Formats: sequence, structure tokens, C-alpha cells
Amino acid sequence: MRIAVAGATGNIGRLTVEALERSGHQVVPISRSLGVDLSTGAGLDAALAGVQAVVDVTNAPVGDRAATEDYLGTATANLLAAEQRAGVGHHVLLSIVGIHDIEGNPHYAGKRRQEGLVEAGPVPWTIVPATQFHDFAEMVVGWTEHDGVAEIAPLLVQPIAPADIAAILAEIVTGDPQGPYVDVAGPDTQDLVDMARRTLAARGRTVRLVPTWSSMLGLQMAGNALLPGDGARLAPTTFEDWLAQIR
Repeated sequence: MRIAVAGATGNIGRLTVEALERSGHQVVPISRSLGVDLSTGAGLDAALAGVQAVVDVTNAPVGDRAATEDYLGTATANLLAAEQRAGVGHHVLLSIVGIHDIEGNPHYAGKRRQEGLVEAGPVPWTIVPATQFHDFAEMVVGWTEHDGVAEIAPLLVQPIAPADIAAILAEIVTGDPQGPYVDVAGPDTQDLVDMARRTLAARGRTVRLVPTWSSMLGLQMAGNALLPGDGARLAPTTFEDWLAQIR
């Protein structure tokens, strides 16, 4: 099967490409660095020639709500239009658990814009909401660290290994469109501050963590807001398993 992966050079995109190739599929990587620009549509028609299905794992650059919605909205609209011209039969979008009940987060607003365009678009679709990845705590530290100190919100999450979500996306895109898919999560709940502390220790780094809510990770995310719904599909890799791999 000939499958395109939008965002192929990112963390999840790269793993999804590898999972598809291991299963014997022909993968077309879509990325600006590879000459295909979703923001303008340049190179899309050539890239999608003969493609039967597309996985979209793109992200937006850090920005405010309007800029994020515009970036992801434009990229998604261009991608869907090119898919329709190419006769693509299945569009799979990676989304995030809990985004419809949380305002104020620019990235979540952009993902909602993507979901709306996919649902109303011309290509049969599956939307896969996933929880945060195992490396999310480390990513948040990277956003806020200054002079050896990093602020981090005390979120309750049920993180999933990047390789696990990539394998699930590779499985789903080769099947029939399903519309809304069940939430996908890791096997156990975790505290984000503790995740950050343990990840830093595994990396051999010393950073003083300050638990606090922020404008990006605010009180709307407290409690069970980021946890998967009933009947979620649980991936096998625990946070402890993932930590052992990075040591």
C-alpha cells in the first residue's frame, strides 16, 4: 500500500514511517525539508500521486491561538484538497485527548481546527485522539527552563510511548475509515512533575522543578481533564519501560 505521512521528519512521523515500512508498505514522507510545503501546497500533488491513504501527524510552531489555528487550518485544508484531487481514500489525523473541554491553549485550538476541517472535508477519515507522550514532561522542562530552574504544571496524565502511537497509526491507516476513534493512552496514570523528575534523573541532568500552573498548562487541565475516556485503547509500554530505554 502506498501511504503518505505528513510531518514525516518529526518524532512521531519518523516512527510512523518506520512502522509502516516494517509492514512492507511504500511510504511517501511529506515535510517542508523534503520539498513539500503544506502551508502553500507546493509539491503536494506530486507527492500524493498514487497514494491510497495519508497519516497527518503535523504540529504547528509555537505561537498564539490565532497563528496556530491559521497554520494548522491552512496546512490541513491544502492537504485535504490535494488528497481529493489524488483520489486518496483514507485520511488519518492524530489528535489529543481532552482538547474539546479546554480553552486557552493555542495548540489545542489548532487541533480543534484540524479536526473540524477533516470531519467536514471530502476525504473519508479517522481521527485518533491520544494522550501525552512519555517525553512530554521533558519537553515542558525544555520550554520553561532558565538558569537551572523549570516551572512545570502538576498535571495528571496517562502517557503513551511514541513508538506505540506510531504503531497504532500505522495499523489504522491501512484499514477502513472509522470516523471518531476511541481514545488511545498508555497503561498507567502519572504525575507530570514526577515524570519530569525521573526523566531528568535518567538523563543525568539536575534541574530544580517548580510545580505551578501557567497560561499554557492552566487549571482547566487539572483533575481528570487529560485522561482518556471509557473504553480507551491502552498501549502496552509503561513509563518505566520507556525510562529504561533512554538510560
